[in-house]
Amino acid sequence: MTGTTGTVENQPTTLTALDRCDRCGAQAYVRAALTSGVLLFCNHHGRQVENSLRPKTVEWIDESDRLATAK
Repeated sequence: MTGTTGTVENQPTTLTALDRCDRCGAQAYVRAALTSGVLLFCNHHGRQVENSLRPKTVEWIDESDRLATAK
């Protein structure tokens, strides 16, 4: 995840319903990539840890905007 080369097709796909929050098991909408690994969070827990964790991440992917369009 630290690489900056490549095309969009080589980038990780969006989070799916199979991706679960590491804290509570709900569907994950936030992926926090650290040098030591990846953490997944639901929207609630992603917001809870964002201020403290985001500065330490290599990449922060927030797909919570999909919640507004889900029906």
